[in-house]
Amino acid sequence: MIVTEGRVIINGEVCTSLSTRVGPEDEVEVDGQILKPQNEPINILLYKPRGYICSRDDPQGRSTIFELLPKYLQIQRNIHYAGRLDLDSEGLIVLTNLGNISQKLSHPKAKIEKEYLVSVSSPFQEIHKEQMLHGIEIDSGFVRAISVEKVSKRNIAITLEQGLKRQIRYMLMALNYRVTRLIRVRIGNLVDTSLKPGSWRFIGKKDLNKLFSKTKD
Repeated sequence: MIVTEGRVIINGEVCTSLSTRVGPEDEVEVDGQILKPQNEPINILLYKPRGYICSRDDPQGRSTIFELLPKYLQIQRNIHYAGRLDLDSEGLIVLTNLGNISQKLSHPKAKIEKEYLVSVSSPFQEIHKEQMLHGIEIDSGFVRAISVEKVSKRNIAITLEQGLKRQIRYMLMALNYRVTRLIRVRIGNLVDTSLKPGSWRFIGKKDLNKLFSKTKD
């Protein structure tokens, strides 16, 4: 526990008691980082690496996206992800402590575009582009992409508004492709090519506007 290990400092003094109460005026420091108040907005853009799950804890002992954050953010339990990526997928994901942002990014009715760069095991056929745009029936229902662009022989840029669980993988599986890599490269109009797998940054009002903008820059 970080408290009993003496890693928490409250108002300049080391705290080792789990029963210590913290008020809104207290300054709390963990591992040299000042904690933001629970009611202060926290919005983060993170590049989720492959092999990490979107969860706080995992009974199977797999790595979680929250382990990529510094300790002072990990202990703020009101931070949650908005729109998951599965274990084998990677790319941009938003973490926030604001319920309205999380709900808007996650709810299908908001129709927030999410773009993915997808690599497949065999050359992508042009005829399948039209099938993905018109829609495909998978186990979870009728799904479609709003944009499909062939980038190279085995790489496709796919944009969704639905975002059902493993939607792209199941759509391509129905067309006899196996996904070898899947990267989310854009949420709304927010793109950040500087982030590397496992890295993150805070995002402010300008970036939040891009998340919900319907007009491309």
